[in-house]
Amino acid sequence: MIPAMSATATPSRRASRRASVAALRFGRLASMGVVALLILVAGVWASWGSAQYVMLTKGRERGTIEVAGCAREVCSGPYRPLSHGSVARDRVVIEKTVAVRKGGTYPVVVKPGSAEVVLSGRAGVLYAWVPMGGALLLASVVVAGGLRRTRFAWVLAGSGFALLTAAFVTI
Repeated sequence: MIPAMSATATPSRRASRRASVAALRFGRLASMGVVALLILVAGVWASWGSAQYVMLTKGRERGTIEVAGCAREVCSGPYRPLSHGSVARDRVVIEKTVAVRKGGTYPVVVKPGSAEVVLSGRAGVLYAWVPMGGALLLASVVVAGGLRRTRFAWVLAGSGFALLTAAFVTI
């Protein structure tokens, strides 16, 4: 550096530094926003696989299952129809969860074209959306840390916690 020059940065350097800081900030916000959005979309995608049968029941077979036995991941038993047009079955399969126990009778909806059923009613809806609750909690961490939007992160975390708690209490 030449002794006659001052040690402070020139105006053009300051402007370029501000521009690079702004570009980095935008890149961080954009990438973390995409990550948070992908987490939320994955939560909806994972939940919708069961939730569509539970929430959109018009025209679907509804009934009850009396669980006769459980294997490692599934339970099975006879199906008794409750809706018009539904057919009784000797054996249907339901996912083994903490809510399903041998000897219990549960309201269910039959997945079309299969012998698989999912829980229906309030408990079924809440249980189907459990993956979304987990996604809300995970996205809240990304929003708080990556986007630095703490209020919105608290809203996401509170929503996820409320959903998971409601599912736990209902089941």
